[in-house]
Amino acid sequence: MIIVLKKGTLQKDVDNFIDGVKQKGLGVHISTGVDKTVIGLLGDTSKLDPEDFLANDIVESAERVSAPYKMASRSFHPSNTVVTVGANQSGVRPCNIGDGKTVAVIAGPCSVENERQIIDAALAVKNAGARILRGGAYKPRTSPYSFQGLGKEGIRLLLEAKKESGLPICTELMAISEIDNFTDVDMIQVGARNFQNFDLLKELGHSGKPILLKRGLSGTIKEWLMSAEYIMANGNENVVLCERGIRIYDNYTRNCLDVSAVPYLHRVSHLPVIIDPSHACGLRWMVGDLAKAAVAIGVDGLEIEVHCNPEKALSDASQQLPPEMFSALMSKLAQIAAVDNRTI
Repeated sequence: MIIVLKKGTLQKDVDNFIDGVKQKGLGVHISTGVDKTVIGLLGDTSKLDPEDFLANDIVESAERVSAPYKMASRSFHPSNTVVTVGANQSGVRPCNIGDGKTVAVIAGPCSVENERQIIDAALAVKNAGARILRGGAYKPRTSPYSFQGLGKEGIRLLLEAKKESGLPICTELMAISEIDNFTDVDMIQVGARNFQNFDLLKELGHSGKPILLKRGLSGTIKEWLMSAEYIMANGNENVVLCERGIRIYDNYTRNCLDVSAVPYLHRVSHLPVIIDPSHACGLRWMVGDLAKAAVAIGVDGLEIEVHCNPEKALSDASQQLPPEMFSALMSKLAQIAAVDNRTI
């Protein structure tokens, strides 16, 4: 249920109202805007009558929220959420995702392979304008015989690349048992195969770190937002949604990029939305076109795979861009973003 308080309501009256709600055994989510305060009621509100709240002089409106996701809903939080990655660190430039002014680009190789490889990639993507370094330390692979990543050593190498480049880092967590290794990781990625690993999502709710939540292989928008709700309901509202393509009946590309998800999510949710064109198509020559389409439709950011020698990459060689191709793409993306008064 959503309660909107009248403009100019005194803080003591707001506090008294919230105390009364909590006495009913309900949780409260407060969103304070310039003109009004929106209070979302969390818990079983089925026995509450919105009309009872309207009897209070400070209440402007009261209505039920039909969507099963509450904290991720724009009804609960009318203003856009801005997630900051890499804040309050010496030598690291923080990156805002969802501020409406910039398109945040996360770039780097699919997998961390060795120290020279990840540092070279970090410097290359930074020089091209990327703001966050990505790289897989733990790799979920379809085949048990494929390269599975370097694990804890991969995270150490990412941190070395962070020191060299000044870029905050984003890497994927696959299991709760590995979470202690992610203490110094700036943004934790939840991959498509784990997007409904609810125990993992609950644990990430306690982490306080920015979470990049990818859409499942065949996940619906509702299922995706409910996964975000698990993280947020456990205390962490720093969630960024990542559309990376969904599985359809055709196979001419690795997946099918759902660009229509971006404006829809912006309408129903306040969370930032980014697109991963690399996993969406799996084809190097197509990545740029999908990235340009994403920026044109208003995405808050991009996650693009870049490798200094793609042909020798240990994973996903066919979809990773060489640095020169990535740099040229970034220039084109900047031109598209400028049409909407944004920068890359």
